[in-house]
Formats: sequence, C-alpha cells, structure tokens
Amino acid sequence: MKKKFGSLPIIFFLTFIIGFVFYTLKPTQSSNETLPLSEFSAKRALNIVATISKNPHFVGSKDHQSVSDYIIRELITLGLEPEIQEGYSLTEWGNFTKSKNIIARIKGSGSEKALLLLSHYDSAPHSKSHGAADDASGVATVLEGVRAYLHKNPAHKNDIIILFTDAEELGLNGAAVFVKQHLLAKSIGLAINFEARGTSGPSYMLMEVNQGNSEMVTHFAKSHVPFPACNSLMYSIYKMLPNDTDLTIFREHGKIQGFNFAFIDDHFNYHTQQDDLSHLSTASLAHQGSYLMPLLHHFANVNLNSLSTAEDSVYFSIPFGFVSYPFSWNFPLLIISIVIFFGLIFLGFGKRLLTLRDIGKGSFLFTIALVITSVFAYVSWEILRYCYPQYSDIQQGFTYNGHSYIIAFISAGLGICFLVYRRLISATLTMNYTVAPILFWVVINLIIVITLPGAGFFIVPVISALIGFAYFIVTQKTSAILNAMLSIPVLVIIVPFMVTLPVGLGLKMLYAAVLFGTLVFGLLQPLFGTMSGKRNLALLLFGISIGFMIYAHLNSGYEEGKAKPNSLVYYYDADKKSASWASYDREPDDWTKTYLGDHPKTAGDLNRFKLYSKYNAVFKWRADAPLKALNCPQVDFVKDTVIGNFRYLDIKITPKRDVNRYDIFAAETMKIYNLRVNGMAHVNQNGALYKRSGAKILSNYVVDNEPFELQFAVEKTGKFDMSLLESSFDLLENPQFAVKKRPAIMMPAPFVLNDAVIIRQEIKPTTVKKLIVAPPPENIIIQNAEN
Repeated sequence: MKKKFGSLPIIFFLTFIIGFVFYTLKPTQSSNETLPLSEFSAKRALNIVATISKNPHFVGSKDHQSVSDYIIRELITLGLEPEIQEGYSLTEWGNFTKSKNIIARIKGSGSEKALLLLSHYDSAPHSKSHGAADDASGVATVLEGVRAYLHKNPAHKNDIIILFTDAEELGLNGAAVFVKQHLLAKSIGLAINFEARGTSGPSYMLMEVNQGNSEMVTHFAKSHVPFPACNSLMYSIYKMLPNDTDLTIFREHGKIQGFNFAFIDDHFNYHTQQDDLSHLSTASLAHQGSYLMPLLHHFANVNLNSLSTAEDSVYFSIPFGFVSYPFSWNFPLLIISIVIFFGLIFLGFGKRLLTLRDIGKGSFLFTIALVITSVFAYVSWEILRYCYPQYSDIQQGFTYNGHSYIIAFISAGLGICFLVYRRLISATLTMNYTVAPILFWVVINLIIVITLPGAGFFIVPVISALIGFAYFIVTQKTSAILNAMLSIPVLVIIVPFMVTLPVGLGLKMLYAAVLFGTLVFGLLQPLFGTMSGKRNLALLLFGISIGFMIYAHLNSGYEEGKAKPNSLVYYYDADKKSASWASYDREPDDWTKTYLGDHPKTAGDLNRFKLYSKYNAVFKWRADAPLKALNCPQVDFVKDTVIGNFRYLDIKITPKRDVNRYDIFAAETMKIYNLRVNGMAHVNQNGALYKRSGAKILSNYVVDNEPFELQFAVEKTGKFDMSLLESSFDLLENPQFAVKKRPAIMMPAPFVLNDAVIIRQEIKPTTVKKLIVAPPPENIIIQNAEN
C-alpha cells in the first residue's frame, strides 16, 4: 500500500529552510539605526560614503583630490597621523600612472608582523561612476571600524596599518607602489581588503593565499564572524575570472596573505553612473562591518608569522556558523561514501528492496529530468536574448530584471522535475529512484577530488542522502521527519549556488542554476517520492514561472535608475586631418543618432589601435564629424642614437590641452627592450624584452596634466612605427562640442573609453636634443634578451 504524505507541510518546511538560509547570509541593520559609539554603525559609515561618492573621483579628476583631502581629515579626527606616499608604477594591465596612497598606523605593544586594513579610494574612470560601493563602502568600513575600535581603546600586540590605495581601478597601481616602494610593506603579516562588485547582496569572503589556507581558515573560525558567507570553491572560481584586487599585488609581489570581502549583487550597477548612494544597500555595508570588527580584534593579537602553511582546508558557511576540515579528508570521505553506497545497494538487493528494473526506471527518469531542464534553460535564455536584444547592452551579463529570471527559471525547472516524477509511488520505489541521483553525485565528487578539491564539501549532501537511504535499507521503513531533517544540509549547501552562479557569472549561467535544482531534486527523492499532488504542484510552479516571466517582460525596458548604457567619442586623426563620431553600441539609439545619424558606417580602421576593454568591446559605428581646433600633444625625441645593433630612444610627450589618458602603440614586429616610463620599469619585467600582447605598449592615466617620458631600445634595422591616442574625458563638458546631455534613462557605458575626445597621431622623430656617447649599462642585457 502506498503511504501518502501531504505536499503542503513539506513545501512549507522547505520554503522556510531556504528563506532562513538567505535571511542569515547578512545582518539587517537599518540606515536609521543608531548604535553605541563602541559598535560599528552602518548609519555612520553611510555618511562617509555620502561624502566620498558625491561626485565621480577617478584618478586625475578634481574631485579625486577632494576625496583624498577628506580621508586625511577623517584620519586626523581619529587621532592618527596620516602619511602620503606618491609614486609611479607600470602594472600588469599595462597601465601607468602616478598614485597617491594614504597611510596611517596604530602602534601595538609588540614587535611582530602588522595587520593591514586595506581599501582603495579612486572610482572607475570613463563611466562617471560615483564609486559608492566600489569602493567608498570599503573606505567607510575601515574608517568606521577603526573609529569603533579606538573608542574601546583595547590593548593590542600588533601594529595596525591603515592603507587607502590609489589607482586600483586603473591597474592596482597604488598597491604596487606601496608593496614595491614602502618600507612598511615588509612588516605586514596579513591584509584585510574590502571591495565591491555590485551594490547589494551579502558580502562574500575570498581568501588569497600563497600556498595553503588551513591556518587562515582556523583563525577565521576563531574570530567568530557572526554572518559568514563563504566557501572554498568561491576563490577557485574567482581566480578563473578576469578579476583582481589590490590584495592580488600583496599576495603575488609581497608574499602577503589576506582576506577579500566583497558584495556582488546588482552587478549591473558595477562601474556605472548608478554606483551611487541611492543604489547602495545599507545591509551590505553592515555586513562588511560585521566581518571587520571580530577580525580586527582577533588578528590585532595573533602572531601573524604563523599564518603560512602548506596545508589546505575545505570550508563552507552555514547559518550563523562556519565549517572546515582538511583537504586530506576529501578522498577518505569519498571512499567511505562509495563503500557505504555500494554496501547498501548489495544489502538492498539481498533484502529484495532494490531491483534492477526499478533502479533502471529511476535512472531513466533522472536522466530525462536532467536533459529536459538543462536544455530548457539554455534554449530559453538564448530565445530571450534574441527577443530582447537590448540585454546585450549590459556588458556585466546580468540584467535589471535578472532576479525575476532566476526565480522563473528555477521554478520552471522544478516544475519539470515534478511533472517527470508526477506519479505517486511507494517508499520502496522511491528509494530505488534515489539510487541514480546518489550515484551521479558520487561521480561528481570523484571528479571534484581529482580536479577541484576546494569543492570537496559537496560530499556532505551525499552523506546526508546516504543516511536516509541506510535508514530505509536497514529498517525497511521511511520517515518523513527524518527525510525532512536530512534535506537541510542539501538545501543549506547547494541552494545558495543556484542564485550566486547567475548573479556572479551572468544570466548565461541560468542553465547551471536549473541543473543544480534538478540535482537537488534528485537527492530529495525520499521526501518528494511519496508526496501527493505533484502534478498540481508542477502546475503551480509553472504558474509562478510564467508570472515572473511576465514581470520580467514588463520590466525589460529602461528607466531612470535602471538606465541604458551607451557610448560616444570624438575621434580626430591628426595625420589624416579627419574626424569621426564613434560608438561601441550594438545599435545606435535616439541620443547617439544625433551624432551618428540614421545610417552610420561601420567603424572600420578605427579599431586598428585596439583599446583594452574588459569584455573585448570595439568601435562598431562611426560617422563623419566636424573638424575642431584641438591642440595636439608635443612629441620630442630627447635622445635618439644608434650604438651597435640597437637604437636607443628617450621620447617626451607633453600635452597641450587638459587630458586624462594616453595609449601608446607600436607595430607588433617591433621588439622593445628595457622600457622605462618616467624611469619606472614594468612591475613584472623579467629580462630586457618588454612582453606585450598585440600592438599596445601601455596606457598612461595622466595626473596634473604632467608630461611623461618613454625610454627604450629597438633593433636598429627595424622599421620605427609608433602611434599614440591622447584622450580627455570631457566630451559632454567641452564647450567646443556642445554635446547634449543624455536623457535620464541613459548613462555612459562602462569598461570602455567613453565620453572622450581622442586624438590619434604618429610618433615621429624630431631634432635630437642630446646624443648618447657611450653604450648604456642595459646594452649587455639586450644582447642576451632572447635567452
């Protein structure tokens, strides 16, 4: 006789657990909540953010200096003595600039390694980002946290160094200047960095370590962070993406380990004009503070020399808790699970509880569910992209209505699962149907142990499912209460990935979220198999999916606060004496058509000098533009001489108008040796040959309109073929162009050189000012450059 379990209690239970998991990911501190001075207050931190993010403050802008002055005043108010460090750097991204770091130190009673609190204060260029989340929130977290800490005035052993870096958005330049040039860098044992890649959501902890992480994990657990949101898989995924933070410089060049904390939801606001105070989540800011305070108290008194280890740990967070164990447990846990699984299979066949026929049925249904849900999700998203081409305007890959799509797709996926498994079956048949999902997860964990051990915690849901399976095989009974309890580890560990994958990696990962949902459904077969009303539940889930799809459609357009990104530049070729309007946009809109016209030309050779773009955007459209009286930069060959097989050059470039950026290019056949920019070599320079990808040599983000010099050598027989692009970020403000302001439902597209006046010209030799009469010391290195 089939034992029926009502669906409503089970659904209510599962909904409660899922809601509880997401509720406990971060604190819920209100922006109006007033807390004692001894505690971190999101309200007070928000006031700091408001001041810093009042205007865009990218490197070289007038508000950049105002933000720097404000931070210095805040540190002085805290009773500290801030220090300013200025210096040039040419970093891994090929970006050169002058950075101004702000440093302060709180002396400890000991003489061991120091604790570093780290954040950057510049905002992203090109897109008029106010930098409220990225990274005024980080600066505010550190300032408010230090204020609360000093109010308690606790005794502590380690020095606490506060560092607000400059030019992080350009290429981690300020961090490079500090690590390479400041004596304090050698005294740091641990760095704690606060960042943002969106404007809301829980803040996730990402470790950056040189070797093993086990000591870092142990100390993180001992600090008793109240709302941890993390797992050891996140950093593995993070390192696969084109994302770096200041902490990367500390780890790679300073051999300093650290913790990164960043919130990533509402990713569509990242590096845009909408990264402002009105879009910043107070709860996300509070979450940053909930990490800082316990970690600050803990690591201010820990021997930071003890954090290095060769051992790694698996870790993951649960509501109000943190679990970890060594990597070395991964293989034994997998073997134990395999032995238990096949032992139970053998025992089940012996007791005639399992049959090949029923296991085969279950395998067929599970395979059908996996295939249908995955194909449905992938094809559906491709159809949506076709029907809503404007979604490609948002380069981050997560649309304004993206959360609606997540709910719609997961609901539809689960609806398909309930429809596939719509029959009401007995407990015995249910357990036969559970064999395939458990085996699938065992295989997944086998692959994980070999290729991605940081994801070893996925064995926990398997163990949970095996416990329920064992209970049935041993007792020949099933318990709805036990199965419900055993569902908790599955939901707590796997369900958050169903949201964070499309949020963090874009809606192209909706199929992965739906696939995870199907895999979870398979493990929960003991709970769902004997549940009545599955067909009706499937219809309900389809209804929910349709409802959210309709809601997403109604919110698929643009409006103020959810603006359309677009782009426009004025491009003047000084050698050809021609000018163009140009845009990266997929299609011109009403605003860009004012300049591009209704029938623009393809961009053509404007992309000969390809500018860096995070998402590989290039100019797509151009139209003829009127010539303007622009002062081209002055190029002087200070030194130009041939010695032996090499030609040695010192080229000085001086702006003749207010500019923000230079991009220097050379033919890819030109080999460049011993490159120095204002005397600085590339941070990763190894040997004489300057390594580059493509024609670009470097980008210089100009500060105070200063000239700069390039010193290098080339082979004397090679053709000299160099060009520059000079850009000012003032197209809309420049009175020469009178470009009308964008409508409120539009904003500058991020990640590209935008709203700029660009001059292109060849770098041609001029009269030599000074001759070298002896080979430079680098000549010896050049002779061995190919070795």
